[in-house]
Amino acid sequence: MDFKKSDVEKMKDNSIDVAFINGGIRLSEHEEMVRLLRRKSKVVVAFGSCAHLGGIPGLANLYSTSELITYAFREAPTVVNPDGVTPTASYKAPEGELELPRILKYVKPLDDVIDVDYYIPGCAPTPNIIKKALDDILSGNLPPKGTVFGSSRALCDECELNKTKPEKILLKDLKRVHQVKLDLSKCYLAQGVLCLGPVTRGGCGALCIKGGMPCTGCFGPLDNVKDFGARALSFIASIIDYDDEKLAERIIEEYLPDPAGWFYRYSLPRSLVKGRYSGGGK
Repeated sequence: MDFKKSDVEKMKDNSIDVAFINGGIRLSEHEEMVRLLRRKSKVVVAFGSCAHLGGIPGLANLYSTSELITYAFREAPTVVNPDGVTPTASYKAPEGELELPRILKYVKPLDDVIDVDYYIPGCAPTPNIIKKALDDILSGNLPPKGTVFGSSRALCDECELNKTKPEKILLKDLKRVHQVKLDLSKCYLAQGVLCLGPVTRGGCGALCIKGGMPCTGCFGPLDNVKDFGARALSFIASIIDYDDEKLAERIIEEYLPDPAGWFYRYSLPRSLVKGRYSGGGK
């Protein structure tokens, strides 16, 4: 299985039946490789949240490349770099000139670079979803192009705690999961812990819920939702019941210190805004 790029280049176009590609597009090398695989493959499947939506690494889109490099190689608490050395695109060594892949201006989901046939969501994709995708593809019983494997309904519909959720939830308080001892037999959202199950695609079997953690949205949006983060934010705003604006600001600041990291944890590159530096900058 130790294929090299040259081995793939020698293959005939469309000679690979299915290519499962994971990871977002961060480097010029990534763009080059996925374009090669697209040319050689009959079917391309975006595998996992990073390929599907951009993933957690996509939160880097909130910063410029220069800011990211400066922090990673000079300012991070664990860095020891007295000379302030940072990566360069090329370096002349005694053996010759060495080249590094170019860092792109922002992280992209896979279908920003190549045509994608199907999507397997999840961070990480669950075995049942992978099996369903493989069974469908190998049987030739292919769903419509663009299908995201998983449920077409929200995670709440398959969550065992859904029966304990009140018909209408109004939160007077917010809690972060480490600040409260959850009652694992009752809806987490009803206990004031932010859970994105109502706006997240089902199909994962509610594994995080069963493990005592709220849903963070790794299966992405439901069909026809263009911006997962905006939909999640809209939903949470609709169930927060504060009359005092200053109190609301204090609660949100204390219990929701990183709204971008919460609502766009997996999907910032796929969002309408894409990120702070989506169109330019260094």
